[in-house]
Amino acid sequence: MPSSRQPSSSSSVPSSSAATSPLSGFLGVFRYSRRALGLVWQTSRWMMLGLALCTLVAGVLPAVAAWIGQLIVDGVVSAMDAHQAASNPNLLASIAPVLTLVGIEALIIGLIALAQRGLSAQQSLLRAMLGQKVNVMILEKAGTLSLSQFEDSELYDQLTRARREASTRPLALVNKTFGLLQNAISLGSFSVLLVQFSPWALLILVVGALPVFISEAKFSGDAFRLFRWRSPQNRMQIYLETLLTREDSIKEVKLFGLEGLFLKRYRAIFTQLFAEDRRLTLRRESWGFLLGLLGTLTFYLAYGWVVVETIIGALTLGQMTMYLMVFKQGQTALSASLTAISGMYEDNLYLSNLYEYLEQPVEPENGTLTQGVAPGDGLRFEQVSFSYPGSADVLHDISLHLAPGQSLALVGENGSGKTTLIKLLTRLYRPTQGRILLDGSHLQEWSTQALRERTGVIFQDFVRYQLRVGENLGVGDTRAFDDEQRWQQAARHGMADDFIGRMASGYHTQLGRWFKNGRELSGGQWQKIALSRAYMRQNADILVLDEPTAAMDAAAEADIFARFREHSQQKMTILISHRFSTVRSADLILVIDQGHIIERGTHEELLKAQGRYAMLFQLQAEGYR
Repeated sequence: MPSSRQPSSSSSVPSSSAATSPLSGFLGVFRYSRRALGLVWQTSRWMMLGLALCTLVAGVLPAVAAWIGQLIVDGVVSAMDAHQAASNPNLLASIAPVLTLVGIEALIIGLIALAQRGLSAQQSLLRAMLGQKVNVMILEKAGTLSLSQFEDSELYDQLTRARREASTRPLALVNKTFGLLQNAISLGSFSVLLVQFSPWALLILVVGALPVFISEAKFSGDAFRLFRWRSPQNRMQIYLETLLTREDSIKEVKLFGLEGLFLKRYRAIFTQLFAEDRRLTLRRESWGFLLGLLGTLTFYLAYGWVVVETIIGALTLGQMTMYLMVFKQGQTALSASLTAISGMYEDNLYLSNLYEYLEQPVEPENGTLTQGVAPGDGLRFEQVSFSYPGSADVLHDISLHLAPGQSLALVGENGSGKTTLIKLLTRLYRPTQGRILLDGSHLQEWSTQALRERTGVIFQDFVRYQLRVGENLGVGDTRAFDDEQRWQQAARHGMADDFIGRMASGYHTQLGRWFKNGRELSGGQWQKIALSRAYMRQNADILVLDEPTAAMDAAAEADIFARFREHSQQKMTILISHRFSTVRSADLILVIDQGHIIERGTHEELLKAQGRYAMLFQLQAEGYR
């Protein structure tokens, strides 16, 4: 649903400029220009040097062409006078110098066109290369963020803003920078010519262009504030598009008749955002038109001035032509320069989104251990508690010990904290209190790679990769991603080899409906794929199964757990399940309620205690009678 929040000035520009003057805030935003230039330099040094060369040529030669144009006009007038005054005129001698100048001007125009083509070609190539580089930077940063950061809606807003604009803004900023340099060179060249006419001409040139620049800068800031404010609405639109177009959601959407409801909400968000865009666009273009008239007025004032000076004989016809051309091109160059500065300001604002995301703090990975100080001690939770930022504890004072060769089952209602405990074990979260030890060493002291290699996990909400069957297994161990022998071995352990063998392309069958000839699996088959994926980790001695057979029938479940017990000897195994038939054989069962361990023991011990476990077991047993 559209947010009711209003745009805040505090989000309009980076915070460092919030407490300073408007001018210093405006200038402070340009600190991202250096980073953008650095990105282009890293992407292709030769292309950046080519841009600089083409910019120099395209900046200097227009003034030279205007000066040559003056010489041509004055040369034509002189040749006409000489031709008429001579009794025996030599036409070739009269027109040869003028034709030479025409050839020189043609060459200059050709060089300008070549430079402009060079700029266009290099910008087009850099656009693709730089867009790829920035997108890779965004994805690489995502790989360093913690799970808790991904669960923060504010970070998703930052990620959405960065991905929508930041892949194109660096090159746009660099193009404007070189465009500004080109126009500055042209202005310098034109100024040399104009000052010979009158220094006041330069002042008229500047006064005519400033109002439009101020207007554009102001509305660029407004557009950026609007962009930041409505990130949640844009994200909601993307989410609604996903619900209405993805095969994993469209079944329920159609069954419940949600198309109309979601489309109505989608249209409502667009209507709100479009109304804001329309107001901003109309104001921007209206003020741009009115202020642009001032520039047009100043040009024609200068036009009249030059014409009067020519009529009274102060200027030659060639000088008049040159000054009119120079003033017009100078006004265009100055307007383009100020527009480029305004655009650079806007691009810098949008680049702040990219670097705001890229500079997200990352939890340091200081662990280096590949072996604990007490090998064989197993896994220990010592008075572990955990809470999400701004909320109460999800887990309270959890203590347990799991030795190699032992199995642990976690039982409790949904939301009791079972899966959170597993995320702490796999170091996706860090405890807010207490500590977790593996073989006597604190979990944070372990190398991330070593810890992940020792852990094989299948979560209840496992990912159904739109990849080939074998690759769906191979993601369990990236070192064996393409190892077909390992695929087959893991599939046998996960009991997926039977239905894989019946597929026409076997392990090379495309899964999912996103790509051509993709095949969709049943829920139980997908769970076997996920189980097999966990078995890809041959060195894993901590096996965690979170509701691994929820979509399987009783016979398949029995076979899966028989195979699992055989495979998990001398390993530490943790099982989360609501089916008591699967947890009763565990060496230790923990009953968790609202983050607390309220019971612990074997199946028989817990039945004798006549507590929560016994009650739940009896309720489930009644369903089979």
